[in-house]
Amino acid sequence: MQKNSATSVTPIARDIVLVGGGHSHVGVLMRFAMQPEPGVRLTLICTDVDTPYSGMLPGYVAGHYGFDDCHIDLGRLAALAGARLIRDAVVGLDRAGKKVLCSHRPPVPYDSVSINIGSTPQLAGVEGALGTVVPVKPIRQFNDRWLQLLGRVQAHGAGVLRIAVVGTGAGGVELLLALQYRLRTEMQALGRDPDLLQFHLLGASDTVLPTHNAGVRARFARVLAARGVQVHLGAEVVRVKDGELHCRNGTMVAADETLWVTQAGGAPWLASTGLALDAKGFVVVNDCLQSITDTAVFAVGDIASMQNYPLEKAGVFAVRQGRPLADNLRRQLQGRTLQPYHPQSRWLALISTGDRYAVASRGAIGFAGAWVWRWKDWIDRRFMRRFTQFDAMPATQGQALLANALALSADEQQQSISAIAMRCGGCGAKVGSTVLSRALSQLQVVQRDDVLIGLHAPDDAAVVRVPPGMALVHSVDFFRSFYDDPYLLGRIAANHALGDIFAMGAQAQSATAIVTVPPGLESQVEATLLHMMTGAVEVLNAAGCALVGGHTGEGAELALGFAINGLIDEDLKSLTPKGGMRAGDVLLLTKPIGTGALFAAHAQLAAKGRWVDAALTSMQVSNQLAAQCLRAYGATACTDLTGFGLLGHLVEMTKPSGVDAEIQLSALPVLDGAQELVAAGIVSSLQSANVRLRRALRNQADFVNHPRYPLLFDPQTAGGLLASVPADQAQACVAALHALGYTHTAIVGRVLPQGEALEPIVLSA
Repeated sequence: MQKNSATSVTPIARDIVLVGGGHSHVGVLMRFAMQPEPGVRLTLICTDVDTPYSGMLPGYVAGHYGFDDCHIDLGRLAALAGARLIRDAVVGLDRAGKKVLCSHRPPVPYDSVSINIGSTPQLAGVEGALGTVVPVKPIRQFNDRWLQLLGRVQAHGAGVLRIAVVGTGAGGVELLLALQYRLRTEMQALGRDPDLLQFHLLGASDTVLPTHNAGVRARFARVLAARGVQVHLGAEVVRVKDGELHCRNGTMVAADETLWVTQAGGAPWLASTGLALDAKGFVVVNDCLQSITDTAVFAVGDIASMQNYPLEKAGVFAVRQGRPLADNLRRQLQGRTLQPYHPQSRWLALISTGDRYAVASRGAIGFAGAWVWRWKDWIDRRFMRRFTQFDAMPATQGQALLANALALSADEQQQSISAIAMRCGGCGAKVGSTVLSRALSQLQVVQRDDVLIGLHAPDDAAVVRVPPGMALVHSVDFFRSFYDDPYLLGRIAANHALGDIFAMGAQAQSATAIVTVPPGLESQVEATLLHMMTGAVEVLNAAGCALVGGHTGEGAELALGFAINGLIDEDLKSLTPKGGMRAGDVLLLTKPIGTGALFAAHAQLAAKGRWVDAALTSMQVSNQLAAQCLRAYGATACTDLTGFGLLGHLVEMTKPSGVDAEIQLSALPVLDGAQELVAAGIVSSLQSANVRLRRALRNQADFVNHPRYPLLFDPQTAGGLLASVPADQAQACVAALHALGYTHTAIVGRVLPQGEALEPIVLSA
């Protein structure tokens, strides 16, 4: 649902899905942020949350820029645009059903879809190249490869290290010079001879920079020669074997590291879509940037091949395609005529030489100098500021009636009117049975013998058996969506609800869902339900917990919760209650804290996307194995961290245990960004209620200015387990938890004998 300035809601009626976070799509996001379209939802699907700006990557490699200087934060930009960000790999299109097929989640419906995924190295035709060379494209994956190479060079021992770059175009030449500058600088800083590095440039062309004028080519030939780069022209690499590059003309070049900047083509999955592709696998598009096969599919940037304009694969085109793409996506959903995009026939290329010096090339014109690099730097930084420095856009005033804004069918218009009209209360607020049954029928729920009546044979209520000798453990949790991804909400809500069962030492048996879905078109409601419940069922199934039923209703915001039944031996010997702590025990925490601050910041566009992404990953980690491990090492008490925060839950443990406790602030595992955010005063809305518990701190005044002090009160969603473990088992328990994947597990304090003071908690640095 969308909200306008009058706080009324607009149902989602149309979906635009952007596949890939390339230069064109960041332009689309910004255009829709500046001018939202009523009833239209944007969804960005990509594998990374930071997307590089190709124009600054050579400067990043050379060491002139930091990571954030040249990467656009897709998380913040998507939040600004009100778009969903889905982290997943796309593996195909179901064009008949108008769905994007993803690797790890249900298909994502679209009305219009745009592809901006760059090119993919075509190494299969080069014998031995796969797995042995470092392809530079897709650019979004380059940083990991570059850091690995940098680490190899820094760790290299004695002897010559030979580095080859395959590709004599502007991209290959610029990358090689940046590499050479940076790696020689690193060698000098390590006190080693930079001349131990040898650089080779290879390509099939008979000249470097073949698409540029003779003066520019000659200038770069002189630079390469002056810097000792061995250039091999007319040398098409056809084989890689035993550290040697074999060329078609008989040339052989020994190389310890090889970077590949040529022979790129379309992603393999495009071949299965039925879209018209060119000889290299790129999507053929018309002047309006639509596939010539399917007008609902757009393609831009390197992945597109314009039918009437044979274009070089240059970032300048992707940048300039952002605006016409956004306008045409909007026009298509409004039922208006699309406008053609006419690319420029000439463009200015500013090519750096690694050392804050650059060459300008445009047609027959070429000039160079340090001032050209400064000019390029100014242009690049100005471009990045458009997508990295912004405030929340104001809500649009007077949004048009949805039925008039979009080209809707008569049935869709009736549904949209119903969705924004006065809704029924009580049972009239339920989601329609047809929509609900269609969504639930696609779920694969784990089967249990002790579930007698559940989703496999739905009735008015579920019936489950409690096996002899077992007792029932029951818990319930419910919260509204804090991140616009129903699939992730389902996974996190299920993990959150299961946490209490695992902390108690029980096995999860069955779950009943409580779902609230915003009203809208039936297809939208069904897709939301399917994604959310698929995510939840994946987590429940992994825990052996059967979804047996639930209640689904309409409301202003998406929300999900579960009532969970668990089983435990009725003698309660395996129970790990809150009140079992003993003086001398050690306190362990299995996950980092900080989710409250991070998602408060996310709502204010103040959190980096990779911080939020790391928090989402942590929240999807189940506590099941951690709870089992803690019991195996004799845990005396355990609880899962949720809304009361670390301090609130620890106080709940000390009181029934008749003990005090110490927390070591510096030992607390903290999510990336959380400490910076609380220092900036960004905290959860629940923080103020939790801060009232500061009266439980004996020496609060001594630590109120500690940078991690505010995180004691930070409310957690799907947080880790806080447990007390006998001191002689603590180190072994931590090691075992690390081995199980709980890599942030830490000893955060100890249990003390109960003292005379009223305050049970002591802080230490």
